[in-house]
Amino acid sequence: MGEISVGRQHLDRLLADSASASGAPAASGTYGVPYQQAFARLAASHRGRPVPEILPLLRRAADEALLGFTHADLREQAEAISTDRPYVLRVTVT
Repeated sequence: MGEISVGRQHLDRLLADSASASGAPAASGTYGVPYQQAFARLAASHRGRPVPEILPLLRRAADEALLGFTHADLREQAEAISTDRPYVLRVTVT
C-alpha cells in the first residue's frame, strides 16, 4: 500500500473526478491528466507487461500530475499493474 499527502487545492491532480478547493475545475494546461486516470489507462494497456517497462510511464504520469510519489511507491504500482493485483493508495488531504 502506498501513501501520499496532497493539499486540498491539488486533489484534482490525483483524482479524476475532483475539483480544486475553490470548487472550480482545474485550469487546463496547468498539469497533465489526473494521476488516477493515467494509472487506469496504464493498468488497462500494460497488464502483464514487465515492471521495468511500466515504471518510467508511471514516473512520467506522476511528474505530469505534479505528484511526488517515491520510487518505491511507483515500483509497487508497476508491480500491481504487471500482475493485475489491486493497488491501495492511502491519501492524506492537507
